[in-house]
Amino acid sequence: MSTRPAPRALLRALFDAAIASAQPARCIPAHLPEPPRGRLIVIGAGKASAAMAQAFEDHWQGPLSGLVVTRYGYAVPCQRITIVEAAHPVPDEAGLQAASRMLELVRDLTADDLVVCLISGGGSALLPLPAPGLNLEHKQAVGRALLRSGATISEFNCVRRHLSAIKGGRLAAACHPARVLTLMISDVPGDRPVDIASGPTVGDPTTCADALAILARYQVEVPAAVREVLESGRGESVKPDDPRLAGAELRMIAAPQLALEAAAQVARDAGYATHILSDSIEGEARDVGSVLAAIALQVAGRGQPFTAPCVLLSGGETTVTVRGRGRGGRNVEFLLSLGVALGGHPRIHALAGDTDGVDGLEEIAGAVLGPDTLARAWALGLRPKDALANNDGHGFFGALGDAVVTGPTLTNVNDFRAIVIE
Repeated sequence: MSTRPAPRALLRALFDAAIASAQPARCIPAHLPEPPRGRLIVIGAGKASAAMAQAFEDHWQGPLSGLVVTRYGYAVPCQRITIVEAAHPVPDEAGLQAASRMLELVRDLTADDLVVCLISGGGSALLPLPAPGLNLEHKQAVGRALLRSGATISEFNCVRRHLSAIKGGRLAAACHPARVLTLMISDVPGDRPVDIASGPTVGDPTTCADALAILARYQVEVPAAVREVLESGRGESVKPDDPRLAGAELRMIAAPQLALEAAAQVARDAGYATHILSDSIEGEARDVGSVLAAIALQVAGRGQPFTAPCVLLSGGETTVTVRGRGRGGRNVEFLLSLGVALGGHPRIHALAGDTDGVDGLEEIAGAVLGPDTLARAWALGLRPKDALANNDGHGFFGALGDAVVTGPTLTNVNDFRAIVIE
């Protein structure tokens, strides 16, 4: 008799292992710097930043002070580092004020001082300090438009860097001449530092012209003041060769690939051959769903390119171009597309979720799919193809009781997808 766990239980165990591998308490201690001769100031932004700050405090013996900003609900208690909560993915006044305070904290430092910057996914929306001539409403309007446009996260963040007073290397430049050490948790395909929280401490090779091209590509309408900042070049970011960044160091302490490897080990321990397809899949979520369904069907039906039983893992960040009346959510959109293409195959199960616990605008990480998903949906009068056309994956899986809810995970290493083929 097989000792393998039930597919649904295995899928959740894989997801939990991926999240656990990227917990700041596990990742931070190995990257503590040498104590500086001067002051140590800790700053940061992102969904994992408060947990990163707590881990840093717990393992740092000397004096320190600082401020980090995280998403509402993601704060954890710290003694010496101030924790501020703000809105994500559409920014709010709390984030703007936190970004202003952060810049004040790092003014007038010396070469003997050290700034440790704790950066994770979500930091772009949590540091919405606008460039001169813009206001929070401008940033919110651009953010909402880009969220619905289908732009990739790299494109989205390119635009945001050129409308900011703190991102695109500007925060590190403000710290000069102090030394800057950035500890990053990656949530972007390819682990590109300039795209993680829009690179507040990283030199940016892109330009205002690049940002304008992205807006044109996706036909995104923006306020006149936004266009003027880009067309005039006033929004130009700090470039990689800027001398103010000469003392900046960056360490990637957690990333999607490491999370997939942690999940793969759990799957192997459960008796499954396991294959990581990619840690950086991008594109429309529904297109990725149909492609991975074709691969899973080839495995199940022909034993190619892998033989069953096996687990297929992937990560990255897909996009959803919202055309219907649904709530979007790239993981549930992927999963619904996958399910439609699989047609209720009796040996294929799947889970898709965001490792930060939030898929799109919902406090829901993702969902699970089984061979009976379509049949149960039809029995309830739900039409899977209609739900997909309406970008309503959350409504679909919620009605079936198949949503995956984690609450705040206090980390973020992007999307996680697992397909179990028995």
